[in-house]
Amino acid sequence: MVSYPSTALAMGEAIQHGKLDPIMLTRQCLAAAKESDAVFISLTPERAMFEAAAAARRQAQGASLGPLDGVPIAWKDLFDIAGAVTTAGSRVLTEKPAMYDATAVRHATAAGMVCLGKTNLTELAYSGLGLNPHYGTPHHTPGQGEPRVPGGSSSGSAVAVAKGIVPAAIGTDTAGSLRVPAAFNGLASYRPSQARHSRQGVTPLAHSLDTIGVIANSLEDCLAIDDVMRGEEVTTRERADPERTVIVLDTAYLDDERIEEGVRKNLERSAEQLINAGFHLIRRKLASVSDTLHLIQHHGWLGAAEAYTEYRELLESEAAEAMDPRVRQRLINAQKMAPDSIVTLYRQRRSLQAQLRHELAGATLLSPTVAHTAPLLAPLEDNPERFAEVNLATLRLSMVASLLDSPAIALPSGVDKNQQHTSIQLTAPCGEDEALMRVALAASDHLGFPAANQ
Repeated sequence: MVSYPSTALAMGEAIQHGKLDPIMLTRQCLAAAKESDAVFISLTPERAMFEAAAAARRQAQGASLGPLDGVPIAWKDLFDIAGAVTTAGSRVLTEKPAMYDATAVRHATAAGMVCLGKTNLTELAYSGLGLNPHYGTPHHTPGQGEPRVPGGSSSGSAVAVAKGIVPAAIGTDTAGSLRVPAAFNGLASYRPSQARHSRQGVTPLAHSLDTIGVIANSLEDCLAIDDVMRGEEVTTRERADPERTVIVLDTAYLDDERIEEGVRKNLERSAEQLINAGFHLIRRKLASVSDTLHLIQHHGWLGAAEAYTEYRELLESEAAEAMDPRVRQRLINAQKMAPDSIVTLYRQRRSLQAQLRHELAGATLLSPTVAHTAPLLAPLEDNPERFAEVNLATLRLSMVASLLDSPAIALPSGVDKNQQHTSIQLTAPCGEDEALMRVALAASDHLGFPAANQ
C-alpha cells in the first residue's frame, strides 16, 4: 500500500503538486474503511470515486478548488448525505435515504472534499463513551492491553482518524462528543460556538447545545475544515504572540482528586512548556467554572431535558424496545427533571457566560479535557450502573464549555504510565472563536509530548 500524508492540508498540497493521485488515495481509503471493524455505518463509494475523479481532472487542468480539493473526509452518521440513510447510530429511526446533503456536507463538497461515508456513534449521540450495541463499538487502543472505550458520541469519527483511514472526520458536540473521543485517541478537535455553523440536515439531540466540528491529526486541519464547512475560503491565521498572551490555569483542577495522576501531570507539564515559550500563565480559581459545575451537579444536565423532549414520542412507542437500553434509560431519567431546575439552568447559563467573560478578561482558560484516560471497555458493556457512573464522570469537565457555549479546542498532552492518551483543553468565552484559534495555534507549536505506542 502506498503511504500518504497524515494531515488533510498536507494531502491537499501533495494533490495540488501532482505528487498524490486523489483517485488512488480515495480507493485506498475506501478499502481501509471497508476492512475496519465498527468504524463506519455506511460507505458512499460511488460518490467518493466520482468526486475523486473530478478532483483529479481539476488538478490536471490547474483549476483546484482550494487546499482541501481531493482530500477524503468522513461524516458522523447524524449528517444527511443525499442518497444515504441517516441512522443516528440507531435501528429505529427513518430508513428513507436523505434527499439532500446537510449544509456542512454541501459546503465541504464545494471545496472539493471527497465524501467517504458515515461513521459510527453512540445511539442518538447520547453518551460520552461511544458504545453501540447495534453497529458494534470501534476502538483504537494504544499498546497491547484490553480494548478501551473510543469516547463518544463521535466514536467512529475519532477512530477513523486514529486508524489513518481518513485524515479528518466530522462529528458533533453537545456535552463533549468531539473533545472526549479526540482526547481518548490522541487527536485534536475544535468545538465551535454554536452560532458559527448551520446545523441544517443534522439530526439533533439538544438544540440549545448541539454544535458541529472536526476531529483531526492537527489543529490546522480542524480549523481549515471548519472554514470550508461554513462555506468560506480556508484562512491562514496569524498565531498569537506568546509574550502578549495570558493563559489561566484553574487551580481547582489541580486540587480535584477526580483528576487522574497522569492527566494532572501532563497538564502541569503542558503549562510549563507554555511558560517556557513565553506565555503569561496565571494560576487561580475561576468562580464561573466552579459555579457551572455546581449548577450542573445540583440541577442536572440541560441537554438531558432537551433530548427527552426531542425523543419523547420515540420513547413512548413500541420501537423504544429496540433502542440501546443504556440510552433509553438516560432519556427516561431526564423525565424526572424538575421544571424549576430546567428554568434555572436556562437563566443561569446566560449569567455564567458573562461571568466567565469578565473573569478571563481576554485570557484563555487551560484545563484537562477529560479527568481520566479511556476506561476499559468490557466492564462497561454489561453493567448499566457502572456505565452511567463512568459516562457522567467522563463528560463532567467538557460539559462546562458546552453549557456556556464556549469555543473549546482539545489538544493531545501526552500519555500516562499505561500509554493511554491524555488531553488538554483551551477555552474562550462564547463567540471568541477566532481569538481562541490564534492562541491555540501558537500554543500547539510549543506543546511537545511523547507519543503512545500505536
